[in-house]
Amino acid sequence: MPADWLNLTTHRLDIYNEALAKTQFIEQFEGLYEEDNASQTRLNELPTAYDYVRLGHPLSCVLEWAIAKLNGIKADRVISFSSKTTPILAILRKNLFAHKNTQIVYSGTFPDFFDATLIKSVYGYDFELLQVENLEDIPSFKGSTIFISQEDDLASCNVHTNTDFFLNTHSLLGSILLVNGEHNENYISEIQHVRRRETIAMTPANCLIALQELTGVASLDIQENLANKTSVIDTIAQVTESPTKAVVGSSGLSVQYAIMMGLIHDAQENHKGKAIKFIVPPNCYGGTNDQARRVAACLDHVAVVDLPVDGDSDMVKSVTVVLNQMAKEDAVPYIIAEIPTNPRVEVPDLKKLEAALSTVRKTPIGATAIAPVFILDQTFCPNVNFLGANAILSKVRSISYASGSKFPSGGKCTAGYCVGNNKTQDLMEKIELHLTLCDNEATALQYEILAKQMPSMNQRIQDAYENTRAFVNFIKETLPAAKINFVSEALAAQGFTPSVFSLDLPTKGNTPEEKEAYKRALNHKLIDLMITKIPQESKYCVSYGQLKGCYWTIPATSTQGTTKEGDKDYIARVAVSPDLDLERHKKVFLEFVANI
Repeated sequence: MPADWLNLTTHRLDIYNEALAKTQFIEQFEGLYEEDNASQTRLNELPTAYDYVRLGHPLSCVLEWAIAKLNGIKADRVISFSSKTTPILAILRKNLFAHKNTQIVYSGTFPDFFDATLIKSVYGYDFELLQVENLEDIPSFKGSTIFISQEDDLASCNVHTNTDFFLNTHSLLGSILLVNGEHNENYISEIQHVRRRETIAMTPANCLIALQELTGVASLDIQENLANKTSVIDTIAQVTESPTKAVVGSSGLSVQYAIMMGLIHDAQENHKGKAIKFIVPPNCYGGTNDQARRVAACLDHVAVVDLPVDGDSDMVKSVTVVLNQMAKEDAVPYIIAEIPTNPRVEVPDLKKLEAALSTVRKTPIGATAIAPVFILDQTFCPNVNFLGANAILSKVRSISYASGSKFPSGGKCTAGYCVGNNKTQDLMEKIELHLTLCDNEATALQYEILAKQMPSMNQRIQDAYENTRAFVNFIKETLPAAKINFVSEALAAQGFTPSVFSLDLPTKGNTPEEKEAYKRALNHKLIDLMITKIPQESKYCVSYGQLKGCYWTIPATSTQGTTKEGDKDYIARVAVSPDLDLERHKKVFLEFVANI
């Protein structure tokens, strides 16, 4: 097994074909199987399995393929999850839109991870529950039948003809969903999309354990260490200065989903009958954008409203305009925004932002409008204190979250976390409830990695910022025609010290189309040169906050994959680490400048 299969959390885009994302890896792996060739060299040459390790990775593909082989079914009908609940939610979601009934069947005790009441009342899903002695007792049903197995045997596939989906759950590793029959194959891509946006695939470490068990190489050995969890929660409290207990999830999007569903739950209890509006920048990270719209699509009383924040748009003005409109509609306003923004790395005037969020507004009948909740994605700068006592957002109902795959873990796991200020204790309880309901809490190994990496996070952020500032200044000198999006020295002095910047390269041509085509080609030329000349450090992949090297990507073709075309950013985004050969990077960049 190549070491990267277990350790990488961000995928190489130079060996990734998006059109073949879910098929190419396993087809070539199958070819090696037919050749009886399991050499590390050949396995290492296989293409990127998925564009994000959350969605899938080499070991999840191999585990799914192996289970499929053992049971004589196609590999794409086997889908692994870190969560035991979310595969059920994925089927319920598709059936909601198809107006199709669902029957959830189990034997023995009722699954303790499944809260039927909340899933019906908050998520809007409908289903029937049925207990049986064995599979043969399942009656025919007009709709989809899901059977839940709780025997900790991920490889078993005792699928009955009356079962459409067979869910093998494992108390420690996650779950395996088997899709039964050709008539259900149209569920596969939509189940995978839920795995992409609301949870994660079974983690590489857990897939390896499952594969070892499957082949008789090793027995299960997962140490649940409460000291690691306590350490992580304590460190997050120190870094964020938040008065609430942190909630730690299997990924940033797992946490964001818990935030959204927890807030919807709260609004249903405290603002009955009111429309719920998630206010989201249209060009923000594609996962945020897509997830918000996917949640809104499921619930008639929830909608998404655009919040322009980048370039010519000012976040404070946009917040003011949108909240004034929300007051006119007497709606429940939830704002999701990144500070600094991605990929333009902009920070709004925070005092004006606080004032805009704090303004008391009136509804058309003169009642006090519902105050907003500001949901802050501060993944770029997790070291900044927004929520502590007397901090800039301490008096506005605010929640902050961050992707732990970036600086918190140094790129070693996909976990994420969120905290609230003293005005959101009740909301944080709801968020934790829904993270647990979706079975999306961080795994034991994720807690272990965060416990090890988070104490050094702030120092790594500072060191990486200094490298980034030096690289940005060098590019300004050598290619002054390029537009660089990065924080000012004044913002850095306030603590905004990101280590990612975006590079809008100079272009030429007679028409706007020619200029855009030239610039896009130039982006690829720069990235290709960097990863070819400095392969041990420069990588073409989507991430930042990594421990070593320099990551390059083009947001429009990676992080903004599901963003509307007109809102995409065809620029180079560069993520610098605290540990890289900066002089070598400068030298290669000079070579690039000399050839344009």
